[in-house]
Amino acid sequence: MRLFVTGGAGFIGSHYVRRVLAGSDDTVVVYDALTYAGNRDNLRGLEGDPRLVFIRGDVCDRAGVGEAMAGCDAVVHFAAESHVDRSIVDPDEFVRTNCGGTNVVCDTARRLGVSRVVCVSTDEVYGSIDEGSFTEADGPAPRSPYSASKAGADLIALAYRETHGLPVVVTRSSNNFGPYQHPEKVIPLFTTNLLDGLAVPLYGDGDNVRDWCHVEDNCAAIDLVLRQGQPGEIYNIGGGNELTNRDLANRLLVLCGRDESFIRLVADRLGHDRRYSVDTTKVAGLGWSPIRQLEEALAATVDWYRHNRWWWEPLKATP
Repeated sequence: MRLFVTGGAGFIGSHYVRRVLAGSDDTVVVYDALTYAGNRDNLRGLEGDPRLVFIRGDVCDRAGVGEAMAGCDAVVHFAAESHVDRSIVDPDEFVRTNCGGTNVVCDTARRLGVSRVVCVSTDEVYGSIDEGSFTEADGPAPRSPYSASKAGADLIALAYRETHGLPVVVTRSSNNFGPYQHPEKVIPLFTTNLLDGLAVPLYGDGDNVRDWCHVEDNCAAIDLVLRQGQPGEIYNIGGGNELTNRDLANRLLVLCGRDESFIRLVADRLGHDRRYSVDTTKVAGLGWSPIRQLEEALAATVDWYRHNRWWWEPLKATP
């Protein structure tokens, strides 16, 4: 199979590309604009694989997407603007890339007769939940420009299924972590700050809750959904590791050999969702369950950042 992977030089996308090349005979066409979050170094070590094709391009460019997708059997669409804080300051690019880009990808896949399209989304589209967990039957209730743009992207993709019969599937995952995650995100930000002896900014009272899923587990679920999921369906993906942000910070303090004096409370984020939680029964029915245990995976992630300054230091030096 020949896969067209948008955003394949990003955090989750690059892990997915590595997984596919290591575990199958598939060819992967990576299509990535290489914005600040896309990085060719995320694919380091794969350059000599003849099954990997890299094309630099914008998902909003119809001609470019059409030329690059031609001849591909399936699409896995990761490309997105993904940082909530950036979306609050500059929402236009989020709507352009996440909604407009998804429309271009789906419409191009329709015209080319692609056999499967997986649109990778987020649990943030559901909004906040005080108790219990969201199922795929729950409607979106986004509370930030980022999550609203991703909810819009999901609806665009699913509308192509209803209107044109496009065999699209949507995945919605909880917070991911692991190597090669841009240091604007909380785990690499806190880890790299602590390794450098700097304080970490904790929003509000620190009691907002997130479910943490290792990126390798998410990629395993996405690949399973690509190959066995039902067109037109949504699949939630979660690690089953709910932590308050304060608890997460405390775990990172221990792993980095720092104490609580390194925590700096800051004003809460605008529209900060209190708790995310998704029910993963549906994807479990395909045979998936998370493998990485939180304690082990978090320690391994911190260790990766400790030994790979060459990767993250230039990113932190760039505004």
